[in-house]
Parts: sequence; C-alpha cells; structure tokens
Amino acid sequence: MDRSKLSRRTWLATTSGVIAAGLLRTQADAVRLEAQETPEGLRDPSKVPGRPTSEVGARAPGEQPRRLVRNQNLSSSSRTPLQDLNGTITPADLHFERHHAGVPDIVAEDHELLIHGIVDRPMVFRMADLKRYPCVSQTYFLECSGNGGGAYSRDRMPTDITVQALDGLLSTSEWTGVPLSWVLREVGVRPGASWMLAEGGDAALMSRSVPLDKAMDDALLAYGQNGEAIRPEQGYPLRLFLPGWEGNISVKWLRRLEITDRPTMTRDETSKYTDPLRGGAARQFSFVMDAKSVITFPSYPYALPDRGWWEIKGLAWTGRGRITRIEVSTDGGRSWADAQLQRPVLSKSTVRFRHLWEWNGGEALVLSRATDETGYIQPTVHELWDVRGERTSYHQNHQRAWKVASTGEVTFGLGDLV
Repeated sequence: MDRSKLSRRTWLATTSGVIAAGLLRTQADAVRLEAQETPEGLRDPSKVPGRPTSEVGARAPGEQPRRLVRNQNLSSSSRTPLQDLNGTITPADLHFERHHAGVPDIVAEDHELLIHGIVDRPMVFRMADLKRYPCVSQTYFLECSGNGGGAYSRDRMPTDITVQALDGLLSTSEWTGVPLSWVLREVGVRPGASWMLAEGGDAALMSRSVPLDKAMDDALLAYGQNGEAIRPEQGYPLRLFLPGWEGNISVKWLRRLEITDRPTMTRDETSKYTDPLRGGAARQFSFVMDAKSVITFPSYPYALPDRGWWEIKGLAWTGRGRITRIEVSTDGGRSWADAQLQRPVLSKSTVRFRHLWEWNGGEALVLSRATDETGYIQPTVHELWDVRGERTSYHQNHQRAWKVASTGEVTFGLGDLV
C-alpha cells in the first residue's frame, strides 16, 4: 500500500488494514525510542506457573505511572500523569492532590457533619447516618482552578514542560454519595436563604461560599470514589462535590455547612481564587470551569521517529455539560479539522479524542480546541488574556500548542503564539 496516497477517509474505512500494514504510528512507537532493547532473562510465561492470588492487586512492573509532586510543604500539590493513562477514569492513587495544610488523619466513625443556619432543624450527621440514604454514582472530572499556570505568564514560556506538569491538576472519577439536596430538604431550608458556607476539617479550615441553587441542583456529599472509600488525600471520609466547578470549592474533609443569605467572604475566596483585572479591580466567584482540551500525544518529551501517519490524541472537558466538538490544527491555527470523539461522551466529564495526521517531516505547530453544548469555544491565549487579565493565576483554559521539529522532537509551543 502506498502510504503517500492513503487519505483520511480511506484510513477510517480500513483502520485494521492500516494497522496491519504498519502505516499507523502511535504513542507507543515514540515511547520505544526510550526502550529499544529487550530485557534479558525473561522466561516464557507459558512454560512456568504464575503467581497465586493476592489480597490487593499490583500494577505490572513495566507499568508504574506516578504523580508529579511539586513540593513537600503543607500547602502542596501533586499532578496526574495524563499522558500515561488510558480511557477517562483516573485510578484513585493517581488522582491529583491539592492541600492547604496537609492531609488530616480522620476516623470515619468519629466524623460529623453539622448543617445549621437558616434552616428549620439544625442537624448533625454521622457517616452511618449519611449512608442510610440511597446513594448515587456519577462520573465527573475535577480540575484545580490553577491548572495550567506553568504556561500562562508572558515572562516565562517554557518549552520543556510535560502534559502532566502543565495540566495534571485534572482527574476524572466515579463519585458515590448522597445528593446534597436530599439532606437539605430534611433540615428544612427556610425562605430567604441563598448561599451556603462549606467548611473542611483540615488544619487550614478550608471554607468556601456556595450559591444555594448549585447546592440544590447536582451537589453531592461524596464518600466513595471509583468503587472504594474516598482516599484521605481526596477528603476521607466525606467531601462536598460540585460537578463542573473549580476544584477548591468541592471542600474536602467536610464538617460543616451553614445556610446563609449572602456569601461569607472567607479568606479562601478573597485572598485567593480571584482574577486581578486592570485598574485594581478583581473578578470573584468564577466558579465554572469552561471548555478546555489538551493534546496528550504528541507532546513533550516524545519524539516522532519518522514521518508518516500518526494519531494525535487528547482529552477535553467542560463544566457546562458535554463536549460536542473537537478540532485539531497542525499549522498553528490557520486551518482546522474535526477530531473524533471517543464514547462515552458524558456531561461534566472528560472525553477522549483522536485525529489522524500524516506528518511530512517538516515543522508543525499542533493545537486543539473544544466546543461544548452551550456553543462556547475554547479561546486562544490572547482571547483569554483580554477577558481574564494577564496577572491571573486561575481558569487558564486557552488552547495549548505543541511544536514538532523537523527532527521529530516535540516541545511546548505557546511561545510561538505570543
């Protein structure tokens, strides 16, 4: 088969033939550059009995993805290895972390949730009380509002940044718990209430004001994640989960909800998580995470070994519902082509996309842009700066670019767009 004459339409119709002929290259081909040799001493597994069963499973020796830990301070974070994962669900032990005063040790049997304020019946719920309610499970993404900070400033445009370092404050899980609206109906929210203060049980007493409309809509009192209890770094034994909204407002180690008639203006929503604007003003309560996409391959530090057909792939998500369209450009945004969305396409969850690209061996600037069901289109970096300001550290959902050199080496390419 003549690779130069293989059209995208032909590839879509004869995918198996393309793969069988060795014409389609994938991320694995680039990874093999780092592992050309076959390990010595491997025995034929069909000739030797394997290991017995175990109480807790383990990953294969050659499959050991790790979170990227920025620092070991009390206020710290770790990032999900997006480029190493398959599908959309993030393993619980690879879900990103963000703490303001470390991870507290909490015994579930001793933990209590107080709900009070403008209610008819102030109540204290223990974990056993909450688990008597019928539970629900939903798949949602969670993203830190500071995700992508390493690529935003005009003063520092790194080229050697990985997807994990850039956008690893993003994970997706199946969350299990009790709809908050059910519990609020039991305590009896009184007329005039319009906000809610959520407070965590960590040493920082992380607290945020939440509009009551969101609390009554799809908020979840979550105690399960991916089939098991939420892990301590994710808020064990109980966290508030607000689908589609910035991660810090989904308060972990939840211990108190106060129903109010106004935002509480806590330290965590005045000194942080605001967008500085020109003239000394600031935007506050930027709750929703807007549509965003990121290409996970090709990206730094991969290198394409040779020209030919390659599969561009990545992730997209939006806090406003479903992703409806992903477009990919290989010429710096001058032209765009539709990528294929991989099912399932869920509301407020990540979705995989893929796009076939024939690399001719020349320099290329590869981007993606997402459109969600509201019609919102992922902006360029300049469009984002015009709206959010150049000094903000939050909600950086602009298009990401990866520069492919003629040598095949891939580096971060935002600087080429500024």
